[in-house]
Amino acid sequence: MKICVITIGKTADSNIGAAIERYRDRIGHYIPFEYKQLPDVRKARGMSEDRQKQLEGEMVMSRIAPGDRVVLLDERGKEVTSRQFAATINDALINLPGNLVYVIGGPYGFSKAMYDRADSMLALSRMTFPHEMAQLFFIEQIYRACTILRGEPYHHD
Repeated sequence: MKICVITIGKTADSNIGAAIERYRDRIGHYIPFEYKQLPDVRKARGMSEDRQKQLEGEMVMSRIAPGDRVVLLDERGKEVTSRQFAATINDALINLPGNLVYVIGGPYGFSKAMYDRADSMLALSRMTFPHEMAQLFFIEQIYRACTILRGEPYHHD
């Protein structure tokens, strides 16, 4: 089993990109990890938000296997503590035959097909964050979960 984070759009801010890269490297010391940044579907003249979500969803779905557990990062998802998040990762490591796939959608959210495919939804917060910051915060939380599972002193309650 590996953890995979799929996100729509590249990171334009080099400082945020460097921080994401640091956490990606750290996570790799604990568990198999993959981070896929898919290209933006540029909003063409006359393309509706629904069509953009549909195209983004198709890109994501093509990278998900039938046995994967899919979790959408969505403001309407469940909020958990870092320890609870670590417990869900631990459960997946023990029990999940496929991969654990987290998806960070584009600017308009997810298509109906993505919601239908998802096994659950997770909220970073009820607040709204810039896309790049959400990626960084989430990658850091995966790293934090790894340190919690190993009993390392990174996380403080």
